[in-house]
Amino acid sequence: MHIIMDNLDNNITKIIAQSDSANLPTPFGIFKIISFKDNLNREHAAIYMGDITTDDPVLARIHSECLTGDTLFSLKCDCGFQLEAAMRQIAQEKRGVLLYVRQEGRGIGLFNKIKAYHLQDAGLDTVDANIKLGFPADARHYNICAEMFSLLGVKSIKLMTNNPDKIAEISKYNIKVVERIPIEVGRNKYNNGYLNTKEYRMGHLLSHQED
Repeated sequence: MHIIMDNLDNNITKIIAQSDSANLPTPFGIFKIISFKDNLNREHAAIYMGDITTDDPVLARIHSECLTGDTLFSLKCDCGFQLEAAMRQIAQEKRGVLLYVRQEGRGIGLFNKIKAYHLQDAGLDTVDANIKLGFPADARHYNICAEMFSLLGVKSIKLMTNNPDKIAEISKYNIKVVERIPIEVGRNKYNNGYLNTKEYRMGHLLSHQED
């Protein structure tokens, strides 16, 4: 494990340690995986394939943790579908990186996310549910992602996202986004309202093709 302690300010979320890399065989191909620990004791991960340290832009995905979608197969969101699609695209290109960032529920954590789900069951959308619980619509921060990219040697990216705010935020930290790659997958009757809220209230770039 590599310890990273330079200029640590405990008021700023910062990577403090990085693991060695290991092979990660998946149904899509064999990736490398590295874990990172921040000063809030959260553990993030990067999986990558090919040489991502060259000057050529790297196909990339910043994926926020979603236990319900990524692991429990929930149809209430598109997260699990996006995770699989991103891994497939990286494997097809044989070069790319996916950051798996521990910011569950757009940064409010699993406990509060399930409370928000309860409010959504009662009729609120994802934005209003977060606000009713006292949180912003999106509480994520991207400085951690920029640090991870930098430690991996990534200089510029082709970012798989529908969220223009994600591009604006990561660009603040000297990571150059040269292209946006849409990643529209998994729309269904259970998440149609969720995706419409993303599009109409949060400005996500979606084609609004309902199943």
